[in-house]
Amino acid sequence: MLPLRDDIPSRTFPGMTLAIIILNVFSFFHEIRLGDELNDFVLTWSLIPARYTDSFVASHFSLLEQAIPFFSSMFLHGGWAHLLGNMWVLWIFGDNVEDRLGHFQFLLFYLLGGTAAALLHIFTNVGSPVPTVGASGAIAAVMGAYFRFFPHARVHTIIPPFFLGPIFNLPAVLFLGAWFLLQFFNGARASGKMEGVAWWAHVGGFLFGMGVALFIYHRPRTHATALDDREIW
Repeated sequence: MLPLRDDIPSRTFPGMTLAIIILNVFSFFHEIRLGDELNDFVLTWSLIPARYTDSFVASHFSLLEQAIPFFSSMFLHGGWAHLLGNMWVLWIFGDNVEDRLGHFQFLLFYLLGGTAAALLHIFTNVGSPVPTVGASGAIAAVMGAYFRFFPHARVHTIIPPFFLGPIFNLPAVLFLGAWFLLQFFNGARASGKMEGVAWWAHVGGFLFGMGVALFIYHRPRTHATALDDREIW
């Protein structure tokens, strides 16, 4: 399923979402420029489960060197399709979640969501030497928060192979719920196999985002916040 747009306008300018997209694009152009040095760059800044689960490998890295890939890997991508697909989905869902959380809280949420996704990926790929890059774990956290914050939103969607139409106007809970189940079942199917998609990172990010959204929604709220939520829903 390919989302085209949602039907909830952002009430504030999504500056942090746009900044994250710009940073991802600049990082990708930097990757392109590296040429023959790209492989070494990826091995240094990507997330490799064996670096954390193999004690011999882990002993060759400092604590800082182990921590940095949790964040740097979120801003690297494996190709144009990978980059554009991730950034498009972030633009569709990120502005509303940023609206709900606030700009700097959204950045913190995004980074923590990506970290949670990376941790589950490592746990489910113990000993894997395959480098992992991409923003999809953090973006999955954004999707999980959107799932809880805006259940009555509609997502205009193209469903392959019908790329020229029709366009389906799906409830957000259906679109995002179906997406999550697809990640979960693909992750279960691929358990123990070396695949090119970090399915469990998507699952971990989504669950993190939904959990944070549930916590925020159930906090005691002022009368003004309650009215604000009623407008959103």
